[in-house]
Amino acid sequence: MPNKGKIVAGVLAPHPPHLVYAENPPQNEPRAECGWENLRWAYERLRKSLSHLDYDVLVVHSPHWRTQVGTHFLGVEKFSSLSVDPVFPNLFRYHYDLAVDVSLAQQIHDQAEKEGLTVKMMKNPHFRIDYGTIISCHMTNPTWDKPIVGISSNGAARYFNMEVLQAEMLRLGEATRKAIEDSGKKAVLLASNSLSHRHFTVEGEVPEDMSREHISNHNQYLWDMKIIDLMKKGKTEEILSIMSDFTETATAETDGGSLSWLLSALKIPKYPAEIHGYGSVIGTGNAVVEWRTPL
Repeated sequence: MPNKGKIVAGVLAPHPPHLVYAENPPQNEPRAECGWENLRWAYERLRKSLSHLDYDVLVVHSPHWRTQVGTHFLGVEKFSSLSVDPVFPNLFRYHYDLAVDVSLAQQIHDQAEKEGLTVKMMKNPHFRIDYGTIISCHMTNPTWDKPIVGISSNGAARYFNMEVLQAEMLRLGEATRKAIEDSGKKAVLLASNSLSHRHFTVEGEVPEDMSREHISNHNQYLWDMKIIDLMKKGKTEEILSIMSDFTETATAETDGGSLSWLLSALKIPKYPAEIHGYGSVIGTGNAVVEWRTPL
């Protein structure tokens, strides 16, 4: 009998392009002096934590691969191109070269389809990988020595409402977990989203000038602290119960469903999460959070 696969960890892995910019990796053309250390050091702590785990693949759900009908999965083994952030081309022009675990992507697709979700494999070899997927994967594993599974978000929260999207994402999370267990592989799951997400509208002359960085408004900060406190206390069921209010009043990036998908795949954990750090980028609230699956 084959070994049963497992989700070994789940991570809230926000994707501000500023973090890659400030790290100055060789793949990114622009050069920075410094910046956003609270979040970059949070990712360093995450990488140190994950270095003690044995895992085969990163599975990432991104709000910036937004499909209009259903959920799509990357279905080509290799992608190599240039990703340019449409809002911050001065900060993020990243040459990526990544591998996809197509067999696991197909298994999640098939399981989700079996459970009645609308799904599709994306098999265009010239498809441009979204920057949310790239940034979350890079900040989690900058060596890129693990394949990924890329999962799209969909617009159900806008076409219908957050409750409809959340119901779909809870089912997608369950399908993701079942497929990983059937695959025999060990996976780390990444929910690629910020918390509160109201941006500044004007960029400073020096983007990495940290004297300009702060949360957009106090209301958003209070919401972020509420959600993080529930994560620390293992009250993720309560997070799901207030997700619609949080998404609307904090303009949260949870409108893509990444966090709901992650919590569902983790069986709505009742154990405390590890908060590696919190910080603001252009007014948005971002937390790097890890749920280590109990042995």
